[in-house]
Amino acid sequence: MLNLTATPLTPDAFASFGDVIDARSSASFPINAGRTQRHHDLALVETLGEGARALISIFVSQPVSLPLALTFLERHPLGSQAFMPLHQERFIVVVAPPGDTIDPGDVRAFVTDGRQGVNYRAGTWHAIQSVLEREGEFLVVDRGGEGNNCEEYPLEITISLPE
Repeated sequence: MLNLTATPLTPDAFASFGDVIDARSSASFPINAGRTQRHHDLALVETLGEGARALISIFVSQPVSLPLALTFLERHPLGSQAFMPLHQERFIVVVAPPGDTIDPGDVRAFVTDGRQGVNYRAGTWHAIQSVLEREGEFLVVDRGGEGNNCEEYPLEITISLPE
């Protein structure tokens, strides 16, 4: 069993797995006659394969208990997958680099601050949605189209937060 303590999510720490989506640290410019600030191009949306298209969905997730026990990670080999909390929900992010197998030494755990979202690169192993404290609603951008775009890898992991 792999035991991890989730660390605060930062763009540098997460860079090899994808993008941190956070308007507080991004460049922006005014639009709509100056009434709107556009935080532009915050994540790379990947849709790979013939007939692929981007999907926008809303996921409603129930809160998890800590320590969080996971029995697998999943990946989407044909596209990226972005999660942006709609109501400042904190959530646990567990990731491992792309590949056919997962080296437990490469698995990382992060905790968001509620205003951060993540975009997993195509093929990045990650845990299922794990929202803390309360039910969470997330805007999700991922790939639609033909082909098997979800694979699971069995792995027992326990996640806790720092005390």
